[in-house]
Amino acid sequence: MRTPLELVPDSTLGTARHLLRAMRPRQWTKNLLVFMAPAAAGVLGNGRTALDTSLAFVAFCLVASGTYLVNDVIDAPSDRHHPRKRLRPVASGALPPQTAIGASAALIAAGTVVALLVGPWELAVLLACYTALSILYSVRLKREPVIEMATVALGFVLRAVAGGIVAHVQLTNWFLVFTSFAALFIVVGKRSAEHGRLGEARGVHRVVLEQYSETFLRSVLTMSATVAVAAYCLWAFDRSGLLAHAGHHVVWIELTVVPLVLAVLHILRLLDSGQGGEPEQLALGDRTLQCYALLWAALMGIGLYG
Repeated sequence: MRTPLELVPDSTLGTARHLLRAMRPRQWTKNLLVFMAPAAAGVLGNGRTALDTSLAFVAFCLVASGTYLVNDVIDAPSDRHHPRKRLRPVASGALPPQTAIGASAALIAAGTVVALLVGPWELAVLLACYTALSILYSVRLKREPVIEMATVALGFVLRAVAGGIVAHVQLTNWFLVFTSFAALFIVVGKRSAEHGRLGEARGVHRVVLEQYSETFLRSVLTMSATVAVAAYCLWAFDRSGLLAHAGHHVVWIELTVVPLVLAVLHILRLLDSGQGGEPEQLALGDRTLQCYALLWAALMGIGLYG
């Protein structure tokens, strides 16, 4: 007797596989930022808070995947000139554009429903802003130098803010400054890697790259890294920041500065050698960076929950 999976037509299974790949599950690691504010406030030990934050993570994964599909349909012509992105399901022709758009609408709707179920209502509003910003970026803002980098960085910040909203955590000024410039550091690092890797064909894939010089990108990369590290230090050493939740374990929180700085230097070294342009690849594949992240998480965990 045939199994239920064997009863499904091959074309349907193929479309489902291509759709899942187009949803870019590897990039869901970016949505882990929703856990940042609750974790830093020491409230993830509360079962209800942990559940709500996890559902917010799911909502962002659904909506983000929906916006990726819209972006892939719009960018398909330019993606076909990219050495790697030409293999994306929409660009390669494996996933019809109309199927991608239909799935995008369903994913965004599902993510919005999850956000409304989790509450508070501000989460659904923030998710709608993220959706609108992402689509506006795909349609127009990606062609505007500097603004396009700020737009992508803002998407990271919205994820972090969403975690604070769900957990009812007050976000400090230094947390927001650190998150903003750390996000900008990630975005500029990706642009810098693309600028060098694509060479003379950079403008065909991403028009705005023609308006960036290597010197400019290096300057912005250095500036964003410097401000991010400085803001983190101020957040970590400020009694109204991380230390407000540290109790008698202050030193462990202060020591988190070490793996953070080492991680930034490691990423800068990779970028200087022409590597490290994809944040999700670094998070999932770079063992050195993962070790720094584990050390940071261990020190943070002892300081806040020990």
